Amino acid sequence: MLEKLSGVLRNSMDRLASAIFVDKKLVDSIIKDLQRALIESDVAVTLVKQISDELRAVASSESIKGVDKKEQIIKLLHDKILSIIGGEKKELKLARGDRVVLIGLYGSGKTTTTNKLAYYYSKRGFKSAIVGLDVHRPAASEQLEQLGKNSKIRVFVDASEKNPSKIIKKFKSEFDDYDLLFFDTAGRHDLDGELIEELKVINKEVKPTHVLLVIPADIGQVVKRQAQEFKKSLDISGVIVTRMDSSAKGGGALSACSQTGTPVYFITTGEKLNDLEVFNPENFVSRILGMGDLEALLDKVKSSIDENSQKKSLKRLEEGKFNLLDLYEQIKAMQSMGSLSKITSLIPGFSKAKIPEEMLGSQENKIKKWKNIIDSMTPEEIDNPAVLDKQKSRISRIAHGAGSTVSDVKALLKQYDLIKEFSSGGMGGMEGLESGQLSREQMQKIAKKFGKKVRM
Repeated sequence: MLEKLSGVLRNSMDRLASAIFVDKKLVDSIIKDLQRALIESDVAVTLVKQISDELRAVASSESIKGVDKKEQIIKLLHDKILSIIGGEKKELKLARGDRVVLIGLYGSGKTTTTNKLAYYYSKRGFKSAIVGLDVHRPAASEQLEQLGKNSKIRVFVDASEKNPSKIIKKFKSEFDDYDLLFFDTAGRHDLDGELIEELKVINKEVKPTHVLLVIPADIGQVVKRQAQEFKKSLDISGVIVTRMDSSAKGGGALSACSQTGTPVYFITTGEKLNDLEVFNPENFVSRILGMGDLEALLDKVKSSIDENSQKKSLKRLEEGKFNLLDLYEQIKAMQSMGSLSKITSLIPGFSKAKIPEEMLGSQENKIKKWKNIIDSMTPEEIDNPAVLDKQKSRISRIAHGAGSTVSDVKALLKQYDLIKEFSSGGMGGMEGLESGQLSREQMQKIAKKFGKKVRM
């Protein structure tokens, strides 16, 4: 996510912090790198120039001396990046009975985002449903139905009906059974009169409490024009920016929304169901500076964990009945949060460890092998892995049956032992885990306790 800009900002901070003197040569070098990175992130040239001028003014000021000057330059750099992408966090607060209409042009990722949004709120206690009103795109209703099956969200669609108003009226009597309704609408290649009229009719029928514009990050500063045009025609509550994980132009998209005064409520960072994040500018800047984002990490945990199965696993763990199948369920929950590189980017301090991407990838491959290993075990071995310590020949048999190695089997058993140790290792009991909400203090304790034990 904004990898180039992130690298330059971190390097600039490190150079400033370690410099004995802040001279013109150092400042000019940092500004040059920053300008290049901001422009490559598609931030408007006028904003880039403004930042550059202000940095030079602080650096050349005779009234600021020594360490204070370094601190002020670093603070200015942080604050300016924050102001570019939106400043304060704007939260989308939904209540039971709310109706949310998602709009946008073709190719913005509107349908998948509608499903992610409905799933996000369903994991937070709302009974959610989706209404498919894209009557123009071929197979739109089939796609939405399939997405709904994967997320276990109720989807109202009628593939044979080409009038959105009739679809709304057909299912209207069932709408009151749900806390939140999310309406997926049709797109166009451009914001033409026909699309505007269709959306106005939908708004009249639905009476939405919120209208969210879905815009892809890869169009960069063009976001500004789209946001302005949609705002002229419709009462937009805010924006969801998609494809932030794969776009170098994400900075331009975020800054464009900020310039138009349109709040960004969410960003999407991948194709998985849980790759929807609340957009918090302060935390976002913290992440690209390599300082992590615990709030986003805890939010991902909450979205990934199935509360009922988690309670069962925790109860079994407390009773000493936690087995390898329980561990596998935990691994699946972790995998649904995204790649290990994504997860580690959210943990404060991990970015400075500079763990190679290929090393994280090898860890993911290990996790994939573990299910095959478990499948090769007998029921006795799954229920009581301790028997493997007493009979080493079993490990060889399991490895052969799984098409794996003895070291892979031992790695799985080591992970199992770590989980068992965690349950009785002075982490404040299981408090916080049952709800899927670890406190910052618990996260820090976990990192401290297991950081030295886990070897990549």
